Amino acid sequence: MNVVKSLLLGTAAGLIAVGGAQAADLPVKAKAVEYVKICSLYGAGFYYIPGTDTCIKLGGYLRAEVALNAGGNYSAAYNGVSGANNRLSNYYLARAREDLNIDTRTATEYGVVRTYFDAVFTWTTDNYTGSGSATGATVYSQLGSTGVSAPNNASSGTISGGTLGVYYAFIQFAGFTMGKSVSQFDAPWTNYPGNNFDQLVGGSGSVNGVAQFTYTADFGQGVTATVSAQDQTQFFTTNIWNTAGMSTSGVLGGAYGSNDIGGTRSPDIVGMVRVDQAWGLFQASVAAHDNHVAYYGASEVTGHPEDKWGWAVQLALQIKNIPTGAGDVINISGVYTDGASRYNFQSLAATSYSMFGGSGSAYQSIGFAGVSDAVFGPNGQLELTKTYGFRGAYTHNWNPYWNTALYGAWAAVNYSGTAKGLICGSAAFASLTGTCNPDFNIGQIGVITRWTPVKNLTFSADFVYSHLDQKYSGVITTPALASVAKPAATYELKDQDTYSLLLRAQRNW
Repeated sequence: MNVVKSLLLGTAAGLIAVGGAQAADLPVKAKAVEYVKICSLYGAGFYYIPGTDTCIKLGGYLRAEVALNAGGNYSAAYNGVSGANNRLSNYYLARAREDLNIDTRTATEYGVVRTYFDAVFTWTTDNYTGSGSATGATVYSQLGSTGVSAPNNASSGTISGGTLGVYYAFIQFAGFTMGKSVSQFDAPWTNYPGNNFDQLVGGSGSVNGVAQFTYTADFGQGVTATVSAQDQTQFFTTNIWNTAGMSTSGVLGGAYGSNDIGGTRSPDIVGMVRVDQAWGLFQASVAAHDNHVAYYGASEVTGHPEDKWGWAVQLALQIKNIPTGAGDVINISGVYTDGASRYNFQSLAATSYSMFGGSGSAYQSIGFAGVSDAVFGPNGQLELTKTYGFRGAYTHNWNPYWNTALYGAWAAVNYSGTAKGLICGSAAFASLTGTCNPDFNIGQIGVITRWTPVKNLTFSADFVYSHLDQKYSGVITTPALASVAKPAATYELKDQDTYSLLLRAQRNW
């Protein structure tokens, strides 16, 4: 009995010892690691980059669209084969685009350091243009990209491909903005008072961004003031025409000579004051623009005109909380320019117009016009071009899922008496019988309706009508215009109308 008892007690002691050893070997439960931590300092969607005090937010959109009777973007049939109104014109154009933006922010003793990057990947169909061949051959001019070769029964060139673009890439620190961002001259809605047609005139707009060095002072109570030096090269210069290079075919394409812009000497200087309140906002913007020309002729020994500074001023007003409905808004702006026409004809707007239509007295009719910052002739000085215009939109929310915007714009271009003499005195107008006057107006009116069935997915339909009010009259006889397949003939000079429709699906994320 004692032996059995000793055996049982020994076994129990052994089990207790083994159990203790096993318990000692069990891993201690570790504290959960928070690999992605939400950053609530700067709004929804920000996260801390692991191991840092920098917050990051990724965003963007994907859109698919088709535009009827339009150009490469959502533009109108203002020029080229789109304006030719013949068998070369596209009845529709398709586009797909992915936008990616990266926003980072870090709190420092000097305030928030922010970086922002926005890039787009785009595929767009393009046009076939006439090659000038006697057989009527055409060439496909895909938008800025290589792609697969055309099939054997098509013209040479590329039929597919894509483009990569950078909208914004800037740093913000202690009130400074350095890099590529929206111009400080622009109204907050840039080109889109009603989230509308890309080519709306009547004001500035640099939705593609412009390189700049900017300082913004915040005075509190919603009042800010900004001074900025911005690059004029890509988006804030139209044309400086040397009328010695005029030709009849060029004129009918909306160009009054060779574009004779020299290298940059000064950035555009921009000042802006803005007041943001519960009722909306008011903004006043001014800009100075240096017009710097190359030479009168083919080499530097031919001489050149002296530089002339142009300028622009814009007023913008937004009215919110209007009684027609929650979220309804009115956006309006007006602009005047002298030698700085891009501040009226924004970066996506056309600066040449060549639109064909029917005629009861000639082969066809044509309306043509061109926008410039300045004009000069042999051994002459710059003649600055004046423009003015306005645009606006009213947006109404029918319910949380549907809204509609009614929008419109108008702009006028006026050439000086000397500039008109240089243009109309050119041999390019020798075959004109009637009135020669390069001044013109352009008017646009449109409506867009959007449906958002679920958050961040929107379907829209946008219709715009445009009227070119050109000031020429009579008829003009021209040589053949090979790129748009127009024959040598007599054309009636006449105002022209066009329309465009955009159908779009967009998913924001």
